[in-house]
Amino acid sequence: QVQLQESGPGLVKPSQTLSLTCTVSGDSITTKYYYWTWIRQSPGKGLEWMGAIAYSGNTYYSPSLKSRISISRDTSKNQFFLQLSSVTPEDTAVYYCARDLKAVVTTRTGSWGQGTQVTVSS
Repeated sequence: QVQLQESGPGLVKPSQTLSLTCTVSGDSITTKYYYWTWIRQSPGKGLEWMGAIAYSGNTYYSPSLKSRISISRDTSKNQFFLQLSSVTPEDTAVYYCARDLKAVVTTRTGSWGQGTQVTVSS
C-alpha cells in the first residue's frame, strides 16, 4: 500500500520560496503510469491542482502558477519536491501530495498524503 508524507516549513515569509518534500513508501515514483502531484486547499476554498511529475520525469504545471512553480524528484530517495517562489499570503494553504493515474487531480481520487499546513506571513 502506497503512503505519501509531506514535509517542510510551516511558516514562510512573503517573497520567499516555499519548499516541500513528499516522501513515498510502498511504491516507486518511477512506476508506470503514475503521476505524482501537488494539490493545495486554501481556507474556505476548494482543491487547487498545482502540478505533477510523471513516472517518466515529465512535469506538468497549472497555467496560473507556471511562472512560480517547479516540481522535481530524487528517485534514489523516492521523493518528489515542490518549490513555489515569490509567495504571498494568498499562498497560505494545506498542501497535499498525491499519486494518481492522471496528471490533473481536482478531487480526492488516488492516494493522498495527510497534508501539511503552510502559512505565508511576516
